[in-house]
This record gives sequence, structure tokens and C-alpha cells, in this order.
Amino acid sequence: MASTSDIKNGLCIKYNNDIYKIIEFLHVKPGKGPAFVRTKLRSLSNGKVLDNTFSAGHKIEEVRVENHKFQFLYPEGDEFHFMNTESFEQISLNKNILDSPDLLKEGESVMVSINTETDLPLSVDMPASVILEVTYAEPGVKGNTATNATKSATVETGAQINVPLFINEGDKIKIDTTTGNYMERVKE
Repeated sequence: MASTSDIKNGLCIKYNNDIYKIIEFLHVKPGKGPAFVRTKLRSLSNGKVLDNTFSAGHKIEEVRVENHKFQFLYPEGDEFHFMNTESFEQISLNKNILDSPDLLKEGESVMVSINTETDLPLSVDMPASVILEVTYAEPGVKGNTATNATKSATVETGAQINVPLFINEGDKIKIDTTTGNYMERVKE
């Protein structure tokens, strides 16, 4: 059993007969009253996000997980297929437990958290950023705007990203996987 002082991003816990992953947390010590921890939890079974507040010292049941490196192979409907890079064992995971499935390119390496008690995959941690090629972007016209104008572009995985006007088809761009935002153009 862990307590609220052990809470950190990425921690998997049992709560309300389900397994949740902590995506955000904030320790709050108000001037009056007891301290508490405000958290955002993502259900690993259905992907729903839940806001919850734990009082300070509250006992939480931690789920032991092991992280393994997997390679993304291909999507098939709502299922995404991965291969363990060490044992070459293949697994398929539902689209709901992925943070940003529309940014996942075939051959990309990800970390998969596996429950040590049941050997079931719990979550997929994407790299911090991915580099994707722009497959469609409308031409941007210079001079129509005051500052920081963007346009919509489609990348090779099919995701729609807002990019600056100077981005054209065939450019490779770096995208933040947590927010899905354009970061920079990548030079070859």
C-alpha cells in the first residue's frame, strides 16, 4: 500500500474496482484545513479521464507494472498491433488506451506498461515527440495576416495538425505527442 505522498505521473493504481494511471497531480496545502492531492486519472480499461481528490495520508493501492519496449506494427480497425523488440511476441491493444493513436507511425518504438500480476498490457507511453511528413497542406499566402497565422495540414498518419503558413507538402515536421501541436520543421 502506498500513500498520497507516493503519487507521481505515470503511477498505476487500483481505484473503484478499475486500474487508473495518474496523468496529472497537484499537492495542495491550503492555509486552513488539511492538505490534499488533486489528481487526474485515466482509466486503463476504457480511456475515460476522471478528476479526483485524495486527502493527505490516504492509502492507495499501487499496481506493479513493468515497462517493455515495443514496436508499432500496424492498425486494424480499433486494434493496434505491437511487437516486443526483445522476445518478438506480438500483442494487440485497443485504440482507447493509446494517448495519441493518430500520431503513431508504423515502426515507431513505444514503452508498454504491463501488469506484473496478470501479464496484461495497461498503457502505452509514446515518445515525447514524433517526426512525420506532411502529405497535404493548402498553400499559405504571405501578407494576408498580422502575426502567427496557421493552416491545417494532414500528416502521413492521417492526423490533422495546425502548422505555420510556410509549411508545404513533403516537409517533415516535429509534433509534440502530449498536446498534438506543431513544434518545428525538421531539416533533412
